[in-house]
Amino acid sequence: MLAIMATRGRRRREIAEALKINNPHGIAEEHYVTVGGVEQWVQIRGEDRANPVMLVLHGGPGSPYAVFTPLIRSWEKHFTVVQWDRRGVGKTRARCGKAATNSYAQMAEEAIEVIRFLQAKLSQEKIILFAGSMGTLLGLPLVQKHPELFSAIVCTDMYTDMRRNEALGYQLTLDRVRAAGNTKAVAALEKIGADPAAWDLRAWQVKMDWTMKTDPVTPNGVTKLLFPLALTSPIYSLGDVRHLLAGFLETGRQLHAEIQAYSTDRLPTRFEVPFFLFQGAADILTITSLAQDYFATIDAPHKEIALIENASHFAAFTQPELFRQELVGRVLPVVR
Repeated sequence: MLAIMATRGRRRREIAEALKINNPHGIAEEHYVTVGGVEQWVQIRGEDRANPVMLVLHGGPGSPYAVFTPLIRSWEKHFTVVQWDRRGVGKTRARCGKAATNSYAQMAEEAIEVIRFLQAKLSQEKIILFAGSMGTLLGLPLVQKHPELFSAIVCTDMYTDMRRNEALGYQLTLDRVRAAGNTKAVAALEKIGADPAAWDLRAWQVKMDWTMKTDPVTPNGVTKLLFPLALTSPIYSLGDVRHLLAGFLETGRQLHAEIQAYSTDRLPTRFEVPFFLFQGAADILTITSLAQDYFATIDAPHKEIALIENASHFAAFTQPELFRQELVGRVLPVVR
């Protein structure tokens, strides 16, 4: 145990050193901001305050993306990247406890408060909204309702119609485990049935678990990528990590019904800001073909799509340099 703790401590120090920003025009801050009457944690990092600001809306729905900070360090040369642990999640939960109430409407109101804070602090009128996975459930309606706040929206791991996504994802996963002769997975999936409308939270978790475990590109992405990063992060203490895990589970329970009812079919197809979709070419969790179909319906002043090769879910973090190239080559020229 002592050896493990020593290794963790050494790794945390190495990462902290790599994350230092030495540019006098840069910014590297983390602190709590009162949002919705609750102290919520934000991290602001970039090598030049004059760069465009990009607010990250994490997925999960309770999975903070600040753990990925070491992987996207190179993005900070071009953007001021803002991470936000939302109500009941991560370091916000560690400070304030679990969220008594939680909904996407409440998160949208609080996102606007965070944006107002960033506008004042960084002296920028508009920001880029970066929405990942279940963060797209928050980001898409937010941009449509308040386009005056945003210079662009960048989506990744994008959900469209949840029932259609889960039904197709279920069948693809069942096909994979049958082909692999995984009788345990086949039995578990057949037990919950093929109709997402009939699933409770536990059944949905079974489908999600087997989908991620058998991802052909990044199997076990959460346990092999997110959790190890959290444990060696200089941002999150061990206590914070416990809250991260608890918030992940708790927020999923709180928002389950709202998530399952989500469909982009209920949103207008018109966006008043540039729209970018950078999706893993082989995403089997938020299925790429469905994201492409939705993108084709979008009407925006400017829109671009890029498929990230050799990437499934978490494309931004499994292929951060390819993703950075798309951000710099496609988004920067438009927002500037």
